[in-house]
Amino acid sequence: MSRETISQSISIVHPISLSHGKNAEVWDTTGKRYIDFVGGIGVLNLGHCHPAVVEAIREQATQLTHYAFNAAPHAPYIKLMERLSAFIPVGYPVSGMLTNSGAEAAENALKIVRGATGRTAVIAFDGAFHGRTLATLNLNGKVAPYKQKVGVLPGPVYHLPYPSADNGVTCAQALKAMDRLFSVEIDVNDVACFIIEPVQGEGGFLALDIEFAQTLRRFCDEHQILLIADEIQSGFGRTGQRFAFSRLGIEPDLILLGKSIAGGVPLGAVVGRKALMDNLPKGGLGGTYSGNPIACAAALATLEVMTDEHLQVWGAQQEAAIVSRHEAWRSQQLSPYLGRLTGVGAMRGIELSNADGTPAAKQLTQLLGLARDAGLLLMPSGKSRHIVRLLAPLTIEPAVLEEGLDILQACLKQLDE
Repeated sequence: MSRETISQSISIVHPISLSHGKNAEVWDTTGKRYIDFVGGIGVLNLGHCHPAVVEAIREQATQLTHYAFNAAPHAPYIKLMERLSAFIPVGYPVSGMLTNSGAEAAENALKIVRGATGRTAVIAFDGAFHGRTLATLNLNGKVAPYKQKVGVLPGPVYHLPYPSADNGVTCAQALKAMDRLFSVEIDVNDVACFIIEPVQGEGGFLALDIEFAQTLRRFCDEHQILLIADEIQSGFGRTGQRFAFSRLGIEPDLILLGKSIAGGVPLGAVVGRKALMDNLPKGGLGGTYSGNPIACAAALATLEVMTDEHLQVWGAQQEAAIVSRHEAWRSQQLSPYLGRLTGVGAMRGIELSNADGTPAAKQLTQLLGLARDAGLLLMPSGKSRHIVRLLAPLTIEPAVLEEGLDILQACLKQLDE
């Protein structure tokens, strides 16, 4: 199939054409089978074509395919927001709005915090990824390729080091950088919000330092600054809990949702403190397709399947399999490039590094091709594209997970020196 009509500015990781999928397996148009450790980049926590999601989509499509909620409300949107508000593990009253994507959720959150605080400055973090829209580009803690050639971006936005045991940045170092920021760059009273991923995705599956998260929460409360948690990739059971912020012992003011919220149907959300969500004038939030009935039906079915018991079991099983394999590979000295295991729960990354500790980006590119040829799809991450993201569906059958890890093991052994 020709791709001449598709923009060449879209980067393709795997040069294949998929035709169909089931749970953690996909097939291309030639009939070749792959085990999917990409999961639509974190979208398919329930796998491809989960029966409950498919049935919900089919049923809703016979009743109402679309209506703009701001023109006339519809039941699927109302039901989903009620269910979603109950699903968010915080102690305050929750309200929110639905969006078409995670990036759109981030854009709307920026509007909400500006309206609530009267301030404009935002503090984000190195390695962050919050979307590809114009405002979210400036939040991203990485220039190439997202910020190249697009000129001046909406601001003001400042960045701090992201403290994590996975990248060697300590809580003390991040707090020192924050102290310098407010001493040299900007008045703390001009800051509207901090936006942070409890576990970075694009940045390499880095788990946020718990002490820093709790210190940041206290700092925000002291200075009337809002705290936004971007759970777009880390949410909906990826770390074994409903959302990754729970492991940090904090409650954010706003939470960004997307990816696995609706089993593969485009949907996102901003949820949080009701007073914040209600602060803009009537008409200040909304969108033609935001909260499409079919997407809402898919999300309702997704939430029904995602019980705490299921999430804990799925997360623990996948984590145990990955951790035990990685430990065995390290003890066997499987590959000179095999580095650390990053992340938490079933949100894991495998770092490839050279003997001197520098990123082995060349070997990761080779690994992607070797694994694809052997029937396993992988996704890169990290500033230097040297960390493999493991995002298999939480519902993956144990035998299929082991088969995928077997392929990964064989491919790691084949890496060129």
